[in-house]
Amino acid sequence: MIKVCSVEDVPKGTSVAADVDGTEIAVVHAEDDNFYAIHDVCSHAEVPLSEGEVDGCTLECWLHGSRFDLRTGEPTGLPATEPVPVFPVEVRDGDVYVSLTPSNGVQPS
Repeated sequence: MIKVCSVEDVPKGTSVAADVDGTEIAVVHAEDDNFYAIHDVCSHAEVPLSEGEVDGCTLECWLHGSRFDLRTGEPTGLPATEPVPVFPVEVRDGDVYVSLTPSNGVQPS
């Protein structure tokens, strides 16, 4: 696990972009009060997902409106059809740690 940020850096309902050893990650503090890490590249248009809106346990791509489930990486709406990698997250002592081994088996492109 790699320390990415402090929990204070990611207010509830927001996301932040991070480069973790060369992998672009969006750390999201979802409305269920959990933290998630998702590959920060939309599988449809290759734009940063971290610039999109958090809605429940999904992150919306700002360009075309596809939403991705933060737990599975699966798109929940078109135009995206391919899942994005999601990564295990651990919160310890007020810090957010991420593993670069995708929990859904999808590899970053």
